[in-house]
Amino acid sequence: MRTLLPCALLLLSLPVSARTLGSLEFTPCELAQPGTGATTRAECALLEVPEDPAKPEGRKLSLKVALVASRAAEPQPDPVIFFAGGPGQSATESYAGMAGAFARLRDKRHLVFVDQRGTGGTHRLACEFPDEMDESLATDPAAQTQMAKDCLARIDADVAQYTTTVAAGDIEALRLALGAPKLNLYGGSYGTRMAQQYARQYPEAVRSIILDGVVPPELALGSEHSINLETTLKAILARCADQPACAAAFGDPYQRLYQLRDQARATPLAVAMRDPLTNQGRELKLDESAVATIARLFAYSPETAALLPLLVDEALKGRPQSLVAQAALVYDSLAGMINHGMQLSVICAEDAARLGNRDQDKDLILGNAIVGVTLNQCAVWPKGPVAEDFNAPLKTDTPVLLLSGEFDPVTPPRYGEQVLASLPNARHLVGKGQGHILLSRGCTPRLAAEFVDKLDPKGLDASCLDALGATPFFINYNGAEP
Repeated sequence: MRTLLPCALLLLSLPVSARTLGSLEFTPCELAQPGTGATTRAECALLEVPEDPAKPEGRKLSLKVALVASRAAEPQPDPVIFFAGGPGQSATESYAGMAGAFARLRDKRHLVFVDQRGTGGTHRLACEFPDEMDESLATDPAAQTQMAKDCLARIDADVAQYTTTVAAGDIEALRLALGAPKLNLYGGSYGTRMAQQYARQYPEAVRSIILDGVVPPELALGSEHSINLETTLKAILARCADQPACAAAFGDPYQRLYQLRDQARATPLAVAMRDPLTNQGRELKLDESAVATIARLFAYSPETAALLPLLVDEALKGRPQSLVAQAALVYDSLAGMINHGMQLSVICAEDAARLGNRDQDKDLILGNAIVGVTLNQCAVWPKGPVAEDFNAPLKTDTPVLLLSGEFDPVTPPRYGEQVLASLPNARHLVGKGQGHILLSRGCTPRLAAEFVDKLDPKGLDASCLDALGATPFFINYNGAEP
């Protein structure tokens, strides 16, 4: 007997033809986020660029480009292009976890994702990620330097050619290959540096800019991580006093975090646990470095920040397994997304010369750990080209929308205000109670799409953001009080 397929299944079973945009031919593909089950359909192509722009006949790189087609029957001619964070994240690997945030932007425009050189599946500069939960690496300068040397020995690349300045040229090559449309830029975290540099080098190519988790061009990456985290932790944990059940259960969580830090410094503890993903036995050390890493990672989002007082309290009572397991879950996810060699190529060329240990940071939770590791690794890492005006404020009449989370521990709202000062056609929106990256929160996807459509940042009605707020603190493993 013959079986008839439902129309939807029949359509899914039919082969999808290739799509050509400019000189690039796209074919169906799946974009997956490492370490998760998240995938999404897209169309992919390869863009060939010289590794060294000064040697166009030399070694070539094939950069993965993904197109998520607009839902519109006749899409607008100017696509949205996404710049990933890190530095070291792959744009095509990041999209599956952010697809919902881009849904409204996709209503009228194609979305374009290109893996910045040194990331993604083609010629990735992937080194062993520095395990910030490993005390020996966190405290041994020789081990830190050796890690960079070992990484260089394994990579077959001219790592000096992987800076933001060089990568901006790849984006222009992509735009020309697509038929030279104007671009709407979206950058998140480090991606805001990439967006600003591209807009500076190719101003006529840019129609609009969204900067989410803003990095000022003047900033040396890592130089203020310690004080930014400290300010955020104080502000987040002070909220416990406003939640009576939290104050009754945990007292002053900020002071207790330091109590845990001091305890772990004096007596590091080996914690046996079950890996939260594999359920295999695993042992991690709860030491001073681990406490700093935990505080830093938990501060990134309101959901994880809401767990911090409870898990610190549990650890102080001799039950650190949940704290360490949650930290491992967050950290392993981050480590799987960062190409550390590309990260070093960017930071060593663009930031290291302006970094130094600060006496005022040494007693804070994060201390000078990140700066120290960076300087030790950059001592042996080749330095590539950086544009002369790289650290100058971006000045443009192009419409710009800046987005910040009130409790962002890495790129606080004051960074957005700093960049806003030189942008006459711009608006800065701050999400109350939010952490790092705002696009996925509340009504922000709609506001971003409206901004790209109308190019009127100051005319946006952003009152819908007033509904945002911090996540209530967990009082026990069942959540906040009723």
